[in-house]
Amino acid sequence: MANIKSAKKRIKVIETKTMRNKAIKSKVKTAIKKVDAAVAASDAALAKACLRDAISEIDKATKKGVYHKNTSARKISRLSLAVNKIA
Repeated sequence: MANIKSAKKRIKVIETKTMRNKAIKSKVKTAIKKVDAAVAASDAALAKACLRDAISEIDKATKKGVYHKNTSARKISRLSLAVNKIA
């Protein structure tokens, strides 16, 4: 455990940021799972709707610094490819 006041504060700040990042990543993963489920069910309309939501969540996460821009681009590209295959 830290003894210095600033180190104790850093620990608290890091915990807060970690919780926020986990929540954002969880939202993104849930959105991706919805797209994957729609693709597995071959439901093109639902897949496109879920894809729109997933892209929005991924972009928000990137804007907040949770994901690197190339990571988000890769995720969006893979999801789009999967949806376009069934469309």
